[in-house]
Amino acid sequence: MALNGRMAPHHAQQRPYRVTVVCTGNICRSPMGEFVLRERFEAAGLGDRVVVDSAGTHSWEVGNPADPRTLAVLARNGHDDFGGRDHVARRFDRSWLDQVDLVLAADAGHLRELTRMARTDTQRAKVRMFRSFDPVAAGDGDLDMDDPWYGDDSAFDRTYSEVVAAADGVVEHVRRELADA
Repeated sequence: MALNGRMAPHHAQQRPYRVTVVCTGNICRSPMGEFVLRERFEAAGLGDRVVVDSAGTHSWEVGNPADPRTLAVLARNGHDDFGGRDHVARRFDRSWLDQVDLVLAADAGHLRELTRMARTDTQRAKVRMFRSFDPVAAGDGDLDMDDPWYGDDSAFDRTYSEVVAAADGVVEHVRRELADA
């Protein structure tokens, strides 16, 4: 498509917007957030412009798959597999702060750890609480995502509800960022 005699850039040629969801071990909360966001970005028509991944702040689970209970809660709620069966836990690396546009922390401990990793104000500004995009949670001041690890299915259901409540807010934030770019 020509624009003022020049070829307009194609989306595939533009650098994708990168989102990383972070929890402790990268097997429960962060992969759940990653897979829900991938699905939401796809549904919003942004799947080709946004890359979503996840990581942990610790190396305890590096190399492990997503917790089966995470995959089960997603399946119970009718989600397609947006990478869950291929997930391999990894640890967040400080160097990623130069490449990622938005880092979503699952709780205040992760936020502190990620903020400590940041070397500049620009990097620190990329780090946000996942639930800060849920207007109800933000209004209540309760931004920590529940850790379902020690719980049963109901704990994973609660965490899933928290992820879903914030997901559309994340999508809208990224949509605005892309429009402003």
